[in-house]
Amino acid sequence: QVQLVESGGGLVQAGGSLRLSCAASGSIRSINEMGWYRQAPEKQRELVATITNGGSTRYADSVKGRFTISRDNRNTVQLQMNSLKPEDTAVYFCSANILTTYRLADYWGKGTLVTVSS
Repeated sequence: QVQLVESGGGLVQAGGSLRLSCAASGSIRSINEMGWYRQAPEKQRELVATITNGGSTRYADSVKGRFTISRDNRNTVQLQMNSLKPEDTAVYFCSANILTTYRLADYWGKGTLVTVSS
């Protein structure tokens, strides 16, 4: 069994900062890419940022220069969010491409809510 657990969401004023964390646990042999996605009300889930196990990063245009994705170790990923805007309000989901004993698959956390007030 593999679990991804996010933390760090909350309510913040526009211009403020939040730091999200995600930890993967379970029968993990290795983790390739990890990332953050978000889903605002009545919108489709969208990519925010990803990072490979080699440290290569990719960002949505809407967050470039404001958000930074990082990995402290092989099983955790963080998202530092600065200069937050009301349009950043969404549920943020952690995702990871994980190799277990039996398969390589994408796993998702349950999400953490970020609310940015104007």
